[in-house]
Amino acid sequence: MNLIKFNFMKTTQLIRCALYAAVLAAFGLVGCEKLDIYSIDAPSDLQYRIDSIAAERAKQSTGDTTYLNIATVIVGPEDNSAGWWAYFSDYFAIPSNKLLHLEFVNHGTGINNWNNWNLAIANEVGDRDAAGYAEYFLLRSDAYGWGNEDFALNMISHNYSDIDGDGDIWNDFRTTMQGANVTIEVDHSATGNAFVTATALGTNGVELVQTYQQPVSATADIVAFLVCDGSYFEMKKAYLLPSKVTVIDDVDPVSITVQGAPEFVELGNENFWGDAVATVTFADGTTEQVDSADLSFNVVPDMTTLGDKTVVVAYSKSKQGAFTKAVSTFYTLEVTNPVVSLEVTTLPVITTYYYFSNDPIIFNKTGLVVTASYSDGSTSVMAHEALRFGTIPAASGAQNVEISYVGATKTVSTTCPLTLVKGIAQVGANDFSTAWWTAFSNDYPVASGSSRTLTMYCYSNNVNNWNSPCTILRKADMTENAVVRMDNFGWGGGYGTAILSSDWNWDVFTRNISGSRIAITVSNNGNNTADILYNVTYANGESHFQKYEGITVESADLNCALVIEGAYVVIVE
Repeated sequence: MNLIKFNFMKTTQLIRCALYAAVLAAFGLVGCEKLDIYSIDAPSDLQYRIDSIAAERAKQSTGDTTYLNIATVIVGPEDNSAGWWAYFSDYFAIPSNKLLHLEFVNHGTGINNWNNWNLAIANEVGDRDAAGYAEYFLLRSDAYGWGNEDFALNMISHNYSDIDGDGDIWNDFRTTMQGANVTIEVDHSATGNAFVTATALGTNGVELVQTYQQPVSATADIVAFLVCDGSYFEMKKAYLLPSKVTVIDDVDPVSITVQGAPEFVELGNENFWGDAVATVTFADGTTEQVDSADLSFNVVPDMTTLGDKTVVVAYSKSKQGAFTKAVSTFYTLEVTNPVVSLEVTTLPVITTYYYFSNDPIIFNKTGLVVTASYSDGSTSVMAHEALRFGTIPAASGAQNVEISYVGATKTVSTTCPLTLVKGIAQVGANDFSTAWWTAFSNDYPVASGSSRTLTMYCYSNNVNNWNSPCTILRKADMTENAVVRMDNFGWGGGYGTAILSSDWNWDVFTRNISGSRIAITVSNNGNNTADILYNVTYANGESHFQKYEGITVESADLNCALVIEGAYVVIVE
Protein backbone atom coordinates (compact mmCIF):
# COMPACT_ATOMS: atom_id res chain seq x y z
CA MET A 1 0.00 0.00 0.00
CA ASN A 2 2.78 2.41 0.89
CA LEU A 3 4.58 1.54 -2.35
CA ILE A 4 1.41 2.23 -4.38
CA LYS A 5 0.94 5.60 -2.56
CA PHE A 6 4.56 6.56 -3.22
CA ASN A 7 4.28 5.75 -6.93
CA PHE A 8 1.00 7.68 -7.19
CA MET A 9 2.49 10.76 -5.49
CA LYS A 10 5.60 10.59 -7.69
CA THR A 11 3.43 10.37 -10.82
CA THR A 12 1.31 13.35 -9.65
CA GLN A 13 4.42 15.50 -9.06
CA LEU A 14 5.76 14.67 -12.52
CA ILE A 15 2.44 15.67 -14.10
CA ARG A 16 2.41 18.94 -12.13
CA CYS A 17 5.97 19.76 -13.21
CA ALA A 18 5.14 19.07 -16.82
CA LEU A 19 2.01 21.25 -16.66
CA TYR A 20 3.96 24.06 -14.94
CA ALA A 21 6.67 23.97 -17.61
CA ALA A 22 4.06 24.02 -20.37
CA VAL A 23 2.36 27.07 -18.83
CA LEU A 24 5.69 28.91 -18.58
CA ALA A 25 6.49 28.08 -22.19
CA ALA A 26 3.06 29.30 -23.29
CA PHE A 27 3.56 32.59 -21.48
CA GLY A 28 7.00 32.91 -23.00
CA LEU A 29 5.73 32.32 -26.53
CA VAL A 30 2.79 34.68 -26.13
CA GLY A 31 5.04 37.33 -24.56
CA CYS A 32 7.36 37.24 -27.58
CA GLU A 33 4.43 38.24 -29.75
CA LYS A 34 2.66 40.78 -27.54
CA LEU A 35 3.62 41.54 -23.97
CA ASP A 36 1.35 44.49 -23.42
CA ILE A 37 -1.77 42.37 -22.75
CA TYR A 38 -0.23 41.28 -19.46
CA SER A 39 0.40 43.26 -16.32
CA ILE A 40 3.84 42.39 -14.94
CA ASP A 41 5.86 43.57 -12.00
CA ALA A 42 8.98 44.73 -13.97
CA PRO A 43 12.10 46.73 -12.95
CA SER A 44 11.65 50.49 -13.28
CA ASP A 45 14.33 50.72 -16.00
CA LEU A 46 12.89 47.91 -18.14
CA GLN A 47 11.82 50.31 -20.92
CA TYR A 48 15.26 51.92 -20.89
CA ARG A 49 16.85 48.46 -21.30
CA ILE A 50 14.49 47.64 -24.18
CA ASP A 51 15.28 50.98 -25.88
CA SER A 52 19.01 50.39 -25.41
CA ILE A 53 18.83 46.98 -27.05
CA ALA A 54 16.80 48.43 -29.92
CA ALA A 55 19.30 51.24 -30.34
CA GLU A 56 22.19 48.80 -30.48
CA ARG A 57 20.38 46.78 -33.14
CA ALA A 58 19.76 50.00 -35.09
CA LYS A 59 23.50 50.80 -35.22
CA GLN A 60 23.98 48.73 -38.28
CA SER A 61 23.42 49.21 -41.95
CA THR A 62 19.84 48.41 -42.97
CA GLY A 63 19.84 48.74 -46.72
CA ASP A 64 20.24 52.40 -47.67
CA THR A 65 20.22 53.60 -44.05
CA THR A 66 23.28 53.50 -41.78
CA TYR A 67 22.44 54.40 -38.17
CA LEU A 68 25.14 56.27 -36.24
CA ASN A 69 25.93 56.03 -32.56
CA ILE A 70 25.13 59.11 -30.46
CA ALA A 71 27.55 59.19 -27.52
CA THR A 72 26.63 62.68 -26.29
CA VAL A 73 22.87 62.60 -25.88
CA ILE A 74 22.58 65.91 -24.00
CA VAL A 75 24.81 68.54 -25.62
CA GLY A 76 25.57 71.50 -23.36
CA PRO A 77 24.44 72.46 -19.82
CA GLU A 78 20.68 72.17 -19.40
CA ASP A 79 20.51 75.65 -17.83
CA ASN A 80 21.55 77.15 -21.20
CA SER A 81 24.75 78.56 -19.67
CA ALA A 82 26.96 77.29 -22.52
CA GLY A 83 29.41 79.88 -23.80
CA TRP A 84 30.30 80.08 -27.45
CA TRP A 85 32.62 77.36 -28.76
CA ALA A 86 32.68 75.48 -25.45
CA TYR A 87 30.17 72.61 -25.89
CA PHE A 88 29.85 70.41 -28.97
CA SER A 89 27.91 67.41 -30.18
CA ASP A 90 29.60 64.26 -31.46
CA TYR A 91 31.45 64.46 -34.76
CA PHE A 92 29.44 62.97 -37.63
CA ALA A 93 31.55 62.04 -40.64
CA ILE A 94 29.77 62.32 -44.00
CA PRO A 95 31.39 60.46 -46.91
CA SER A 96 30.99 61.79 -50.43
CA ASN A 97 27.60 60.95 -51.98
CA LYS A 98 26.00 60.48 -48.53
CA LEU A 99 23.39 62.51 -46.64
CA LEU A 100 23.54 62.98 -42.85
CA HIS A 101 20.18 63.11 -41.09
CA LEU A 102 20.11 64.55 -37.54
CA GLU A 103 17.12 64.89 -35.22
CA PHE A 104 17.21 66.71 -31.89
CA VAL A 105 15.22 68.95 -29.55
CA ASN A 106 16.51 72.53 -29.43
CA HIS A 107 16.59 74.59 -26.21
CA GLY A 108 17.93 78.11 -25.68
CA THR A 109 17.77 81.15 -23.44
CA GLY A 110 15.30 82.85 -25.77
CA ILE A 111 17.24 86.10 -25.35
CA ASN A 112 19.20 86.24 -28.60
CA ASN A 113 18.48 84.78 -32.03
CA TRP A 114 21.76 82.83 -31.94
CA ASN A 115 20.99 81.13 -28.59
CA ASN A 116 19.86 78.07 -30.54
CA TRP A 117 21.55 75.45 -32.73
CA ASN A 118 24.72 76.20 -34.69
CA LEU A 119 26.03 73.77 -37.31
CA ALA A 120 29.74 73.48 -38.19
CA ILE A 121 30.96 71.71 -41.35
CA ALA A 122 34.69 70.94 -41.29
CA ASN A 123 37.21 68.91 -43.26
CA GLU A 124 37.90 65.25 -42.67
CA VAL A 125 40.51 65.95 -39.96
CA GLY A 126 37.59 66.34 -37.57
CA ASP A 127 39.40 67.04 -34.27
CA ARG A 128 39.28 70.81 -33.76
CA ASP A 129 42.74 70.80 -32.12
CA ALA A 130 44.42 68.66 -34.77
CA ALA A 131 46.89 69.98 -37.31
CA GLY A 132 45.21 70.62 -40.63
CA TYR A 133 41.72 71.10 -39.15
CA ALA A 134 39.70 73.69 -41.07
CA GLU A 135 36.05 74.66 -41.28
CA TYR A 136 34.18 75.04 -44.53
CA PHE A 137 31.43 77.05 -42.86
CA LEU A 138 29.42 77.57 -39.69
CA LEU A 139 25.67 78.02 -40.10
CA ARG A 140 23.46 79.55 -37.41
CA SER A 141 19.77 78.84 -36.97
CA ASP A 142 18.98 82.56 -37.41
CA ALA A 143 19.97 82.62 -41.10
CA TYR A 144 23.51 83.84 -40.46
CA GLY A 145 26.95 82.30 -40.67
CA TRP A 146 30.55 82.55 -41.83
CA GLY A 147 33.23 80.35 -43.32
CA ASN A 148 36.14 80.06 -45.74
CA GLU A 149 36.55 81.94 -49.01
CA ASP A 150 33.64 79.98 -50.56
CA PHE A 151 31.16 81.10 -47.91
CA ALA A 152 28.35 83.29 -49.28
CA LEU A 153 25.83 84.80 -46.88
CA ASN A 154 23.39 85.40 -49.73
CA MET A 155 23.13 81.62 -50.30
CA ILE A 156 21.18 81.27 -47.03
CA SER A 157 17.42 81.19 -47.55
CA HIS A 158 14.57 80.81 -45.05
CA ASN A 159 10.81 81.06 -44.61
CA TYR A 160 10.85 82.99 -41.30
CA SER A 161 7.84 85.30 -41.12
CA ASP A 162 6.12 87.85 -38.90
CA ILE A 163 3.53 85.62 -37.26
CA ASP A 164 2.14 88.09 -34.72
CA GLY A 165 2.09 91.01 -37.16
CA ASP A 166 4.24 93.36 -35.09
CA GLY A 167 6.78 93.96 -37.88
CA ASP A 168 9.45 91.80 -36.23
CA ILE A 169 10.11 88.24 -37.45
CA TRP A 170 12.75 87.52 -34.82
CA ASN A 171 10.57 87.56 -31.70
CA ASP A 172 8.41 84.92 -33.43
CA PHE A 173 11.55 82.99 -34.39
CA ARG A 174 12.85 82.91 -30.80
CA THR A 175 9.48 81.73 -29.51
CA THR A 176 9.21 78.94 -32.08
CA MET A 177 12.73 77.68 -31.43
CA GLN A 178 12.16 77.01 -27.71
CA GLY A 179 11.72 73.24 -27.43
CA ALA A 180 11.45 72.85 -31.22
CA ASN A 181 12.02 69.48 -32.82
CA VAL A 182 14.78 70.08 -35.34
CA THR A 183 15.80 68.00 -38.34
CA ILE A 184 19.02 68.89 -40.14
CA GLU A 185 20.06 67.19 -43.37
CA VAL A 186 23.56 67.70 -44.76
CA ASP A 187 23.86 66.29 -48.27
CA HIS A 188 27.51 65.78 -49.26
CA SER A 189 27.17 65.66 -53.01
CA ALA A 190 29.78 64.05 -55.23
CA THR A 191 29.59 67.28 -57.23
CA GLY A 192 31.74 68.86 -54.50
CA ASN A 193 29.01 70.73 -52.65
CA ALA A 194 27.26 70.47 -49.30
CA PHE A 195 23.51 71.15 -49.24
CA VAL A 196 21.98 71.90 -45.83
CA THR A 197 18.27 71.86 -45.03
CA ALA A 198 17.25 72.62 -41.43
CA THR A 199 13.61 72.22 -40.41
CA ALA A 200 12.38 73.24 -36.95
CA LEU A 201 8.85 72.35 -35.81
CA GLY A 202 7.91 74.48 -32.81
CA THR A 203 5.60 73.50 -30.00
CA ASN A 204 3.36 76.28 -31.36
CA GLY A 205 2.94 74.33 -34.60
CA VAL A 206 5.06 76.72 -36.68
CA GLU A 207 7.56 75.16 -39.09
CA LEU A 208 10.78 77.04 -39.87
CA VAL A 209 12.94 75.98 -42.83
CA GLN A 210 16.43 77.24 -43.63
CA THR A 211 18.68 76.13 -46.50
CA TYR A 212 22.29 76.74 -47.50
CA GLN A 213 24.81 75.30 -49.96
CA GLN A 214 28.58 75.71 -50.42
CA PRO A 215 31.48 73.99 -52.19
CA VAL A 216 33.35 71.31 -50.18
CA SER A 217 35.67 68.46 -51.09
CA ALA A 218 34.10 66.19 -53.69
CA THR A 219 35.98 63.10 -52.49
CA ALA A 220 37.18 63.45 -48.87
CA ASP A 221 34.81 63.04 -45.93
CA ILE A 222 33.37 66.16 -44.37
CA VAL A 223 32.50 66.38 -40.67
CA ALA A 224 29.38 67.90 -39.12
CA PHE A 225 28.83 68.85 -35.48
CA LEU A 226 26.55 71.10 -33.45
CA VAL A 227 27.79 73.99 -31.31
CA CYS A 228 26.04 75.47 -28.27
CA ASP A 229 25.74 79.20 -27.55
CA GLY A 230 23.38 79.90 -24.65
CA SER A 231 21.62 76.71 -25.73
CA TYR A 232 21.56 72.92 -25.40
CA PHE A 233 20.24 70.00 -27.45
CA GLU A 234 18.61 66.62 -26.78
CA MET A 235 19.97 64.36 -29.53
CA LYS A 236 17.47 61.82 -30.89
CA LYS A 237 18.64 60.30 -34.18
CA ALA A 238 21.61 60.29 -36.51
CA TYR A 239 21.92 58.25 -39.68
CA LEU A 240 23.33 58.31 -43.19
CA LEU A 241 21.38 57.99 -46.43
CA PRO A 242 22.41 58.08 -50.08
CA SER A 243 22.80 61.60 -51.49
CA LYS A 244 19.67 63.11 -53.01
CA VAL A 245 21.71 65.20 -55.45
CA THR A 246 22.18 63.88 -58.95
CA VAL A 247 25.79 64.03 -60.11
CA ILE A 248 26.10 66.56 -62.90
CA ASP A 249 27.63 65.66 -66.22
CA ASP A 250 31.29 66.42 -66.83
CA VAL A 251 31.91 69.64 -68.79
CA ASP A 252 34.77 70.95 -70.92
CA PRO A 253 36.74 74.15 -70.35
CA VAL A 254 35.77 77.12 -72.53
CA SER A 255 38.36 79.74 -71.54
CA ILE A 256 41.39 80.43 -69.35
CA THR A 257 42.75 83.63 -67.80
CA VAL A 258 46.06 84.38 -66.10
CA GLN A 259 46.49 86.92 -63.30
CA GLY A 260 49.54 87.97 -61.30
CA ALA A 261 52.11 87.08 -63.95
CA PRO A 262 55.31 89.13 -63.69
CA GLU A 263 55.42 92.25 -65.86
CA PHE A 264 59.18 91.98 -66.11
CA VAL A 265 61.89 89.48 -65.23
CA GLU A 266 65.53 90.36 -64.66
CA LEU A 267 68.05 88.95 -67.11
CA GLY A 268 69.40 85.71 -65.66
CA ASN A 269 66.11 84.71 -64.03
CA GLU A 270 64.28 82.09 -66.11
CA ASN A 271 61.10 81.93 -63.99
CA PHE A 272 58.57 83.54 -66.32
CA TRP A 273 55.53 82.27 -64.31
CA GLY A 274 56.37 83.67 -60.87
CA ASP A 275 53.30 83.79 -58.62
CA ALA A 276 50.77 83.84 -61.46
CA VAL A 277 47.36 82.18 -61.05
CA ALA A 278 45.43 80.53 -63.89
CA THR A 279 41.61 80.40 -63.73
CA VAL A 280 39.58 78.16 -66.04
CA THR A 281 35.93 78.73 -66.93
CA PHE A 282 33.90 75.60 -67.79
CA ALA A 283 30.89 75.15 -70.04
CA ASP A 284 28.49 75.18 -67.07
CA GLY A 285 29.67 78.68 -66.10
CA THR A 286 31.74 77.63 -63.08
CA THR A 287 35.35 78.69 -62.59
CA GLU A 288 38.29 76.97 -60.94
CA GLN A 289 41.89 77.90 -60.20
CA VAL A 290 44.19 75.26 -61.66
CA ASP A 291 47.65 74.17 -60.62
CA SER A 292 50.50 75.32 -62.83
CA ALA A 293 51.60 71.67 -63.07
CA ASP A 294 48.44 71.02 -65.12
CA LEU A 295 49.25 73.78 -67.60
CA SER A 296 51.21 73.48 -70.80
CA PHE A 297 53.27 76.35 -72.18
CA ASN A 298 53.02 76.18 -75.96
CA VAL A 299 55.32 79.15 -76.44
CA VAL A 300 58.24 79.31 -74.01
CA PRO A 301 60.00 82.69 -74.05
CA ASP A 302 63.74 83.11 -74.58
CA MET A 303 64.81 84.38 -71.17
CA THR A 304 68.46 84.81 -72.17
CA THR A 305 67.90 87.98 -74.20
CA LEU A 306 66.46 91.41 -73.33
CA GLY A 307 63.11 92.61 -74.59
CA ASP A 308 59.40 91.82 -74.66
CA LYS A 309 58.40 88.16 -74.48
CA THR A 310 55.14 86.28 -75.06
CA VAL A 311 54.03 83.28 -73.01
CA VAL A 312 51.21 81.06 -74.36
CA VAL A 313 49.38 79.04 -71.68
CA ALA A 314 47.04 76.10 -72.40
CA TYR A 315 44.80 73.82 -70.30
CA SER A 316 43.31 70.57 -71.61
CA LYS A 317 41.26 68.90 -68.85
CA SER A 318 37.53 68.70 -68.23
CA LYS A 319 35.98 69.70 -64.92
CA GLN A 320 36.32 66.12 -63.70
CA GLY A 321 39.94 65.87 -64.87
CA ALA A 322 39.58 64.02 -68.18
CA PHE A 323 41.76 65.15 -71.09
CA THR A 324 39.88 67.13 -73.70
CA LYS A 325 40.27 69.94 -76.25
CA ALA A 326 42.58 72.64 -74.89
CA VAL A 327 41.80 76.28 -74.18
CA SER A 328 44.60 78.85 -74.21
CA THR A 329 45.59 82.43 -73.52
CA PHE A 330 48.78 84.46 -73.46
CA TYR A 331 50.52 87.20 -71.54
CA THR A 332 53.60 89.32 -72.13
CA LEU A 333 56.57 90.27 -69.96
CA GLU A 334 59.83 92.10 -70.38
CA VAL A 335 63.28 90.69 -69.75
CA THR A 336 65.23 93.63 -68.37
CA ASN A 337 68.71 94.50 -67.25
CA PRO A 338 69.48 93.91 -63.56
CA VAL A 339 67.89 96.30 -61.06
CA VAL A 340 70.55 98.39 -59.34
CA SER A 341 68.37 100.58 -57.09
CA LEU A 342 64.84 101.29 -55.91
CA GLU A 343 63.19 104.59 -55.01
CA VAL A 344 59.82 105.47 -53.49
CA THR A 345 58.53 108.05 -55.96
CA THR A 346 54.98 108.33 -54.57
CA LEU A 347 54.18 107.83 -50.90
CA PRO A 348 51.29 105.51 -49.96
CA VAL A 349 47.90 106.91 -48.96
CA ILE A 350 48.55 105.96 -45.31
CA THR A 351 51.76 107.48 -43.95
CA THR A 352 50.70 107.88 -40.29
CA TYR A 353 49.84 104.75 -38.32
CA TYR A 354 48.24 104.60 -34.89
CA TYR A 355 49.26 101.66 -32.73
CA PHE A 356 48.93 100.30 -29.21
CA SER A 357 50.23 96.72 -29.03
CA ASN A 358 53.90 95.83 -29.42
CA ASP A 359 53.30 93.52 -32.39
CA PRO A 360 54.65 94.44 -35.85
CA ILE A 361 52.21 96.36 -38.06
CA ILE A 362 51.23 95.30 -41.59
CA PHE A 363 52.18 97.91 -44.19
CA ASN A 364 49.37 99.17 -46.44
CA LYS A 365 50.72 99.63 -49.99
CA THR A 366 47.72 101.52 -51.41
CA GLY A 367 48.93 104.44 -53.52
CA LEU A 368 52.61 103.54 -53.21
CA VAL A 369 54.77 103.92 -56.33
CA VAL A 370 58.26 102.37 -56.40
CA THR A 371 60.56 103.11 -59.32
CA ALA A 372 63.41 100.79 -60.30
CA SER A 373 66.67 101.87 -61.93
CA TYR A 374 68.44 99.36 -64.18
CA SER A 375 72.06 98.70 -65.05
CA ASP A 376 71.63 100.40 -68.43
CA GLY A 377 70.43 103.64 -66.80
CA SER A 378 66.75 103.19 -67.67
CA THR A 379 63.93 103.39 -65.10
CA SER A 380 60.39 102.05 -64.76
CA VAL A 381 57.66 101.65 -62.16
CA MET A 382 57.86 98.28 -60.46
CA ALA A 383 54.70 96.27 -59.72
CA HIS A 384 53.99 95.59 -56.05
CA GLU A 385 53.84 91.87 -56.82
CA ALA A 386 57.54 91.94 -57.72
CA LEU A 387 58.54 93.49 -54.41
CA ARG A 388 58.85 92.31 -50.83
CA PHE A 389 57.58 94.49 -48.01
CA GLY A 390 58.67 94.43 -44.38
CA THR A 391 56.47 95.15 -41.37
CA ILE A 392 56.35 98.39 -39.43
CA PRO A 393 57.97 98.42 -35.97
CA ALA A 394 55.57 99.38 -33.16
CA ALA A 395 57.36 102.46 -31.82
CA SER A 396 56.36 106.12 -31.66
CA GLY A 397 57.81 108.71 -33.99
CA ALA A 398 59.50 108.43 -37.38
CA GLN A 399 59.84 104.87 -38.67
CA ASN A 400 60.69 103.15 -41.95
CA VAL A 401 59.38 100.08 -43.69
CA GLU A 402 61.82 98.15 -45.88
CA ILE A 403 60.98 97.46 -49.53
CA SER A 404 63.13 94.92 -51.43
CA TYR A 405 63.53 93.37 -54.85
CA VAL A 406 65.20 89.97 -55.13
CA GLY A 407 67.08 89.94 -58.41
CA ALA A 408 68.87 87.21 -60.27
CA THR A 409 72.25 88.09 -58.73
CA LYS A 410 71.50 90.38 -55.77
CA THR A 411 68.78 91.97 -53.62
CA VAL A 412 68.25 95.74 -53.71
CA SER A 413 66.24 97.67 -51.13
CA THR A 414 64.85 101.04 -50.19
CA THR A 415 62.65 102.36 -47.37
CA CYS A 416 59.37 104.21 -47.06
CA PRO A 417 59.16 106.85 -44.28
CA LEU A 418 56.22 106.65 -41.88
CA THR A 419 55.08 108.23 -38.61
CA LEU A 420 53.67 106.23 -35.68
CA VAL A 421 51.42 107.59 -32.92
CA LYS A 422 50.47 105.56 -29.85
CA GLY A 423 46.79 105.29 -28.96
CA ILE A 424 45.12 104.50 -25.63
CA ALA A 425 43.62 101.05 -26.36
CA GLN A 426 43.25 98.44 -29.08
CA VAL A 427 40.71 95.81 -30.12
CA GLY A 428 41.87 93.00 -32.44
CA ALA A 429 45.20 91.57 -33.58
CA ASN A 430 47.67 93.43 -35.82
CA ASP A 431 47.82 90.53 -38.29
CA PHE A 432 44.04 90.67 -38.94
CA SER A 433 43.61 87.15 -37.49
CA THR A 434 40.89 88.10 -34.99
CA ALA A 435 37.86 85.82 -35.36
CA TRP A 436 34.30 86.98 -34.79
CA TRP A 437 33.17 87.49 -31.20
CA THR A 438 36.62 86.89 -29.70
CA ALA A 439 38.02 90.41 -29.12
CA PHE A 440 36.11 93.15 -27.29
CA SER A 441 36.78 96.63 -25.96
CA ASN A 442 35.97 97.67 -22.43
CA ASP A 443 32.33 98.39 -21.64
CA TYR A 444 31.64 102.13 -21.65
CA PRO A 445 28.59 103.28 -19.65
CA VAL A 446 26.27 105.77 -21.34
CA ALA A 447 24.12 107.60 -18.81
CA SER A 448 20.47 108.37 -19.53
CA GLY A 449 20.19 111.57 -21.55
CA SER A 450 23.90 111.64 -22.46
CA SER A 451 26.20 110.59 -25.32
CA ARG A 452 29.60 108.94 -25.52
CA THR A 453 31.97 109.16 -28.49
CA LEU A 454 34.82 106.72 -29.17
CA THR A 455 37.36 107.85 -31.76
CA MET A 456 39.61 105.28 -33.40
CA TYR A 457 41.62 104.31 -36.46
CA CYS A 458 40.70 101.06 -38.18
CA TYR A 459 43.15 98.76 -39.98
CA SER A 460 41.53 95.96 -41.97
CA ASN A 461 42.25 93.10 -44.34
CA ASN A 462 39.73 94.88 -46.62
CA VAL A 463 38.22 91.52 -47.62
CA ASN A 464 34.60 91.99 -46.48
CA ASN A 465 32.35 94.91 -45.51
CA TRP A 466 32.14 93.57 -41.97
CA ASN A 467 35.91 93.62 -41.42
CA SER A 468 35.28 96.91 -39.63
CA PRO A 469 34.16 97.85 -36.09
CA CYS A 470 30.81 96.72 -34.69
CA THR A 471 29.08 98.39 -31.74
CA ILE A 472 27.36 96.41 -28.98
CA LEU A 473 24.63 97.93 -26.80
CA ARG A 474 24.07 95.95 -23.60
CA LYS A 475 23.26 96.12 -19.92
CA ALA A 476 25.78 95.83 -17.09
CA ASP A 477 24.92 92.12 -16.74
CA MET A 478 25.88 91.61 -20.43
CA THR A 479 22.29 91.26 -21.65
CA GLU A 480 22.45 92.53 -25.22
CA ASN A 481 20.06 95.01 -26.77
CA ALA A 482 21.63 95.13 -30.23
CA VAL A 483 24.80 94.68 -32.28
CA VAL A 484 25.23 97.03 -35.26
CA ARG A 485 27.92 96.98 -37.93
CA MET A 486 29.47 99.86 -39.82
CA ASP A 487 27.98 98.55 -43.09
CA ASN A 488 24.27 99.13 -42.50
CA PHE A 489 23.43 95.84 -40.80
CA GLY A 490 22.62 94.64 -37.28
CA TRP A 491 20.60 92.31 -35.07
CA GLY A 492 19.40 91.76 -31.50
CA GLY A 493 16.29 92.13 -29.37
CA GLY A 494 16.26 95.93 -29.59
CA TYR A 495 17.33 96.17 -33.23
CA GLY A 496 13.85 95.67 -34.69
CA THR A 497 12.87 99.28 -33.91
CA ALA A 498 16.01 100.83 -35.46
CA ILE A 499 15.81 103.24 -38.40
CA LEU A 500 18.88 102.98 -40.63
CA SER A 501 20.47 105.63 -42.84
CA SER A 502 23.87 106.03 -44.53
CA ASP A 503 25.59 107.59 -47.54
CA TRP A 504 28.09 104.85 -48.46
CA ASN A 505 29.41 104.25 -51.93
CA TRP A 506 29.26 100.47 -51.77
CA ASP A 507 31.51 100.10 -54.81
CA VAL A 508 34.49 101.38 -52.80
CA PHE A 509 33.42 100.67 -49.21
CA THR A 510 35.48 97.53 -48.57
CA ARG A 511 38.77 98.61 -50.09
CA ASN A 512 38.74 101.91 -48.15
CA ILE A 513 38.21 100.54 -44.62
CA SER A 514 41.87 100.30 -43.65
CA GLY A 515 43.34 103.56 -42.36
CA SER A 516 39.93 105.12 -41.74
CA ARG A 517 39.37 107.53 -38.85
CA ILE A 518 36.09 106.48 -37.22
CA ALA A 519 34.14 108.34 -34.54
CA ILE A 520 31.31 106.26 -33.04
CA THR A 521 28.78 108.21 -30.97
CA VAL A 522 26.26 106.37 -28.79
CA SER A 523 23.38 108.55 -27.58
CA ASN A 524 21.15 107.41 -24.72
CA ASN A 525 17.93 109.29 -25.46
CA GLY A 526 16.53 108.76 -21.96
CA ASN A 527 13.30 107.25 -23.28
CA ASN A 528 14.49 103.65 -23.54
CA THR A 529 15.87 104.23 -27.02
CA ALA A 530 19.41 104.87 -28.22
CA ASP A 531 21.05 106.11 -31.42
CA ILE A 532 24.43 105.15 -32.90
CA LEU A 533 26.30 107.33 -35.39
CA TYR A 534 29.44 106.30 -37.31
CA ASN A 535 31.36 109.26 -38.78
CA VAL A 536 34.01 107.77 -41.06
CA THR A 537 36.85 109.52 -42.88
CA TYR A 538 38.84 107.36 -45.29
CA ALA A 539 42.61 107.70 -45.54
CA ASN A 540 42.08 109.52 -48.85
CA GLY A 541 39.98 112.18 -47.09
CA GLU A 542 36.55 111.03 -48.29
CA SER A 543 33.88 111.08 -45.54
CA HIS A 544 30.71 109.04 -44.96
CA PHE A 545 28.25 108.25 -42.18
CA GLN A 546 26.19 105.34 -40.89
CA LYS A 547 23.32 105.97 -38.46
CA TYR A 548 20.97 103.79 -36.42
CA GLU A 549 18.11 105.61 -34.66
CA GLY A 550 15.59 104.36 -32.12
CA ILE A 551 17.22 101.12 -30.93
CA THR A 552 15.25 99.78 -27.98
CA VAL A 553 17.32 99.77 -24.77
CA GLU A 554 16.91 100.26 -21.03
CA SER A 555 18.03 103.86 -20.53
CA ALA A 556 18.76 103.34 -16.86
CA ASP A 557 21.27 100.59 -17.67
CA LEU A 558 23.13 101.12 -20.95
CA ASN A 559 26.71 100.28 -21.91
CA CYS A 560 28.44 100.21 -25.26
CA ALA A 561 31.42 98.12 -26.42
CA LEU A 562 33.28 97.32 -29.63
CA VAL A 563 33.84 93.95 -31.31
CA ILE A 564 35.71 93.25 -34.55
CA GLU A 565 36.65 90.55 -37.05
CA GLY A 566 39.51 90.39 -39.58
CA ALA A 567 40.64 93.87 -38.56
CA TYR A 568 41.71 95.91 -35.54
CA VAL A 569 41.03 99.37 -34.16
CA VAL A 570 43.32 101.65 -32.16
CA ILE A 571 41.28 103.91 -29.89
CA VAL A 572 42.74 107.40 -29.62
CA GLU A 573 40.11 109.20 -27.54
